[in-house]
Amino acid sequence: MKRIVLVFCTLLFCGYVTSQDLNKRNNLPSINIKNLEGETFNTKEISNDGKPIIISFWALWCKPCKKELDAYNDNYDDWQEETGVEIIAVSIDDARSTAKVLPYVSGKDWDFEVLLDPNGDFKRAMSVNMIPHTFILNGAGEIVYQHTSYYEGLEDEIYEIVEKVASGENISGNN
Repeated sequence: MKRIVLVFCTLLFCGYVTSQDLNKRNNLPSINIKNLEGETFNTKEISNDGKPIIISFWALWCKPCKKELDAYNDNYDDWQEETGVEIIAVSIDDARSTAKVLPYVSGKDWDFEVLLDPNGDFKRAMSVNMIPHTFILNGAGEIVYQHTSYYEGLEDEIYEIVEKVASGENISGNN
């Protein structure tokens, strides 16, 4: 009988820890990073008035990241008009190369917001190990999808998911 109670308690505890961990992963952490103007910005403030958000982690040295963000930018006006989606690109370039991000972004004329995470605090909190790493958040700010890597045409797949999120569809099978 003691074994049954012990096993039950262990399962109950594991279920609790797992649900807490999932809950943490479904919401953005509270991390202070900077915008391109050098102003401090807390990631908990990321919101889009109930509309979807794409967060893409990238770096200057990552060619697939830059291709992905160029593809997003090429479609951004249409995507915003159709779904209201906001794109946020988070540079994980270190302190030595952070100064090169603003000139690069200005030269690309990207229309979306770019944030700087030179210490990697936001990256670690989001468990980003490979880039590009893209997250899609629903209107409530919950992470509903994530994907690593980029290949030509992926932006169309990402947009299909954004459309579903914008219309309130469940995309749990896509994650």
